[in-house]
Amino acid sequence: MSNATMHGLVYRGPRERTQIEEVAVPSPAAGQVLMKVGAVGVCGTDIHVWQGDNHQMEGPRILGHEFAGEVVALGAGVSEFRVGERVVSETASWVCGVCPYCRAGQYNVCPTRKGFGFGADGAMANYVLSRPAILHRIPDRVSMAHASMTEPGCVAYNAIFEKSRPRPADHAVVLGPGPIGLMCIAMLRIAGVGRISVIGLRRDGHRLELAKTMGADDVLVADEMDAVKAVIDAGDGFGAHLVVDAVGVSKTLDQSLDMVRPNGQITKIGWGPAPVGFSLDRLIIKAATLQGSFSHLHGTWERVLALMGTGQLNVAPLVTEFDLHDWHEGFMAMEELTIPKAVLRPNGSVA
Repeated sequence: MSNATMHGLVYRGPRERTQIEEVAVPSPAAGQVLMKVGAVGVCGTDIHVWQGDNHQMEGPRILGHEFAGEVVALGAGVSEFRVGERVVSETASWVCGVCPYCRAGQYNVCPTRKGFGFGADGAMANYVLSRPAILHRIPDRVSMAHASMTEPGCVAYNAIFEKSRPRPADHAVVLGPGPIGLMCIAMLRIAGVGRISVIGLRRDGHRLELAKTMGADDVLVADEMDAVKAVIDAGDGFGAHLVVDAVGVSKTLDQSLDMVRPNGQITKIGWGPAPVGFSLDRLIIKAATLQGSFSHLHGTWERVLALMGTGQLNVAPLVTEFDLHDWHEGFMAMEELTIPKAVLRPNGSVA
């Protein structure tokens, strides 16, 4: 395909400087796999980049890091996969392989890691290059569109099962009903906790309704009520066993410190670059744990795919599909909070 061209959503700058362009179809070098993209999810990070909120992003760059597709060509030395197989790819296009974290199998925190759609061209295009070490076969019953949700599912799985300690009868709270927050609700339901509360804002109306579909017991609207008091009053008066902050701004961390119970846990997934601006002494007096959670590893992907394959994890309520050329409609729908997740189809409707 050395002379072939394809369409890709290329970031050259915010808003109108991001457009569909005709670009060359990449050819797999040794150790690489060429995928025909079946579906690619629009991450909240993609929206922030398009809005101009990520000042470290440099173009030109094809966006997209949540994707599934079909293997169509193999570079020299690749024997783990066959042409025609349906696969999903992890998000680290490149890791160094030699730092202490890579050597320990913790490549998600490799300090020189390059992610699809940021450090390397992503999958909002007809084709994308990946590498066999980060590919996973898609279960037969899982569609391409649903498989593209594996990555946000892995973010949630890592936060809930690998970084947190949910137990039956626990009261868990999720701040933020975005795609990751909704996935965390689903994981908490799988974990068997006793009660799940989700906190959002009035503008999150549709997404808060989806939170109930994903397994939330209580929907708390923070700009209409005292959500912290509601969490504390809902149980024995001590607060939540686990608080998952899927928003990331200082206000939600402040609320988390108020509503977590003594010896409880706060798991922070959401990003917030602004200074915190308040004391963390509540963390000390409550002897609570504040834990960050980032990305995922190979085993996380296998488990999330298994959950989707068995039907334990149903992502269908979260997905709205768009043709790649209708990307702007999908981006706008997410920006306006009318849908939680746009999934783009670069090559039309596929199974």
